[in-house]
Amino acid sequence: MVNQKYLDKAEVLIEALPYIQRFNRKIIVVKYGGSAMIDEELKMDVIEDVVLLKLIGFKPIIVHGGGKEISRWVDKVGMETKFINGLRVTDEATMELVSMVLAKVNKELVSKVQSLGIKAAGISGQDGGLLTVRKKDIGGEDIGFVGDITGVDVKILKDLLERDFLPIVFPIGLDEEGVSYNINADEAASAIATALKAEKLAYLSDVEGVRRDPEDPDSVISEIYTDEALELIDEGIISGGMLPKIQNCIEAINKGVSRVHIMDGRIPHGLLLEIFTNKGIGTAIIKENEEKYWNE
Repeated sequence: MVNQKYLDKAEVLIEALPYIQRFNRKIIVVKYGGSAMIDEELKMDVIEDVVLLKLIGFKPIIVHGGGKEISRWVDKVGMETKFINGLRVTDEATMELVSMVLAKVNKELVSKVQSLGIKAAGISGQDGGLLTVRKKDIGGEDIGFVGDITGVDVKILKDLLERDFLPIVFPIGLDEEGVSYNINADEAASAIATALKAEKLAYLSDVEGVRRDPEDPDSVISEIYTDEALELIDEGIISGGMLPKIQNCIEAINKGVSRVHIMDGRIPHGLLLEIFTNKGIGTAIIKENEEKYWNE
């Protein structure tokens, strides 16, 4: 008799089949951040997930930040870290360090992908005019070289995808004078996914998803329409650090992205579980005319 564990594995593959069929040859933007960028084992789990997506016919793009690694280096060189409204104040010296750290993280990710037999290309938002920015205004406070995205030219990404590369992007853009600015990685991922009209945008971070009860980790909502998310914002249930994430998600959906996922990158192979299982492990935010896969 066949061992039950093999039958269970077959069941998992069958459950994944409709998702593989639906998203074959579709673009998926993965925003990679949080603890999964620090823990080496989790880092490899994420890379393996993305490589698997590529090998079964998806077109993944990784957009990453490096906040924790930047903070570590700022402390290491004895510089002061200052935040205003959750944004890192980035003077000229800090900007130089941010550029160095993000480039270092980027090449490490490229190396890990290529160790699994997939061609990867690490680029910044500066390359090919990918991300154009202006200095961010937060009501009179000067936070230095932090940018708002004003334009996205995805030609370089389309060219890389066409040549079967997996693009890995770090969020530094140029203004019209050619000055470099640091960009929030969530915003960069949303802007890139929107410009490409990606089928999916997935945020990997240190949150489980959207909770119906902010105090109850077991109240994560598997799927939610954008109007339902807006209601939770109005009710104050979505607030704090989750609020800008959800606003980025809703904006991306309103501009053409079909589904946006928020999930906990600390769960091993969470990306595969979210994309290829009916319930998933995080929250999928969907447009009004999309059919829910899971009815809670």
